[in-house]
Amino acid sequence: MSVTGWPRGVNQFGNKYIQQTKPLTLERTINLYPLTNYTFGTKEPLYEKDSSVAARFQRMREEFDKIGMRRTVEGVLIVHEHRLPHVLLLQLGTTFFKLPGGELNPGEDEVEGLKRLMTEILGRQDGVQQDWVIDDCIGNWWRPNFEPPQYPYIPAHITKPKEHKKLFLVQLQEKVPKNYKLVAAPLFELYDNAPGYGPIISSLPQLLSSCQLGEMKLAGKWKTEPFLPVEVRKGRWKFGSLGAARTKSAAFEA
Repeated sequence: MSVTGWPRGVNQFGNKYIQQTKPLTLERTINLYPLTNYTFGTKEPLYEKDSSVAARFQRMREEFDKIGMRRTVEGVLIVHEHRLPHVLLLQLGTTFFKLPGGELNPGEDEVEGLKRLMTEILGRQDGVQQDWVIDDCIGNWWRPNFEPPQYPYIPAHITKPKEHKKLFLVQLQEKVPKNYKLVAAPLFELYDNAPGYGPIISSLPQLLSSCQLGEMKLAGKWKTEPFLPVEVRKGRWKFGSLGAARTKSAAFEA
């Protein structure tokens, strides 16, 4: 008797890149606070490790031969402004945007490594110890070769990915390096906008669609209210019609 259909229980990589599954949560609420709740100071400049894209991939080649696949973690920080969810991005210059995060050290735990990186990038400078809250992993991206393209899956012909990048929801802290600017980008600005933000950042609206985003308002006491522009269906949300009411962010002005 022949069986047709997608193969079950077969994995070309064994268990090497398979994560442990967690109990499925059908509905999950993320509480977002107003952008005005936060004030941002400046820290000393934070420079990239590599002077060019070519230098970056050359270093990746050298490290791959020594320690194997690069592991990268990045934090997704969300607030609301004008009752719309915004993702906070670091902006360098006029056209470069990135999520805060970076490379893990060999053998370093993902969550502890992300806390270290978030402290280096956004941490306080007054000596107060910060306790970062890492809420959830919302995405995995893979770099199959020593080249810019990354994918939310491992291509079938790739047996040794060169980089694995994980995205985590993280609670916001208060400072940013002074050669960067913290940008509050509305989700509708990111959606399907890979030319402006790259494939990973532009995919965040889809990744966050598994969550119900709740607005925290102060009316005698804190309470959670769903966003008016958000329509919740079966544990997922999508934007309703925004019409011409396009939120203008100063970070994107010329």
